Amino acid sequence: MRWIVTQPDDGSGAALHYRALERLYASAPINQLFKSQLAIEERGRSRIEFEVSEQSYHAAGAAHGTIYFKMLDDAAFYAANTLVTDRFLLTTSFNLHFTKPVRTGKVIAEGRWVSGKRRVFVAESRLVDDEGEEIGRGTGTFMRSHIALSGLPGYSPNAP
Repeated sequence: MRWIVTQPDDGSGAALHYRALERLYASAPINQLFKSQLAIEERGRSRIEFEVSEQSYHAAGAAHGTIYFKMLDDAAFYAANTLVTDRFLLTTSFNLHFTKPVRTGKVIAEGRWVSGKRRVFVAESRLVDDEGEEIGRGTGTFMRSHIALSGLPGYSPNAP
């Protein structure tokens, strides 16, 4: 699920919104625990690169499922939130499928908006290991909250 940006920002502020969402992701305290970076290149898409280390292992020596969930949920969430410029979305449900264990190395979480434009949004995501193999997949439902993006620390569309 690779993508190429084909449309430049049309002056609508989409690029400013995407950069603000990236700053919001980086500012979340939970993300200080993970070596990860969010990139948003276009509407309805997101990409998170992260490193899996032994610190995230379960007792059998592979990444714990919480890592899969966090990255799949984040990728789908941010893909959906590219369509909403005023409110923070909340995850209302998320289904995930584990397809391969991962131990260490770079993993990519790719998110893609599927449907919804007003109150409820559906997005999917997948995890790909450093060998290019899919290791997990998920689908989430996200709902508009009453939380204004502009009131959240980290979200600032006009920051450099």
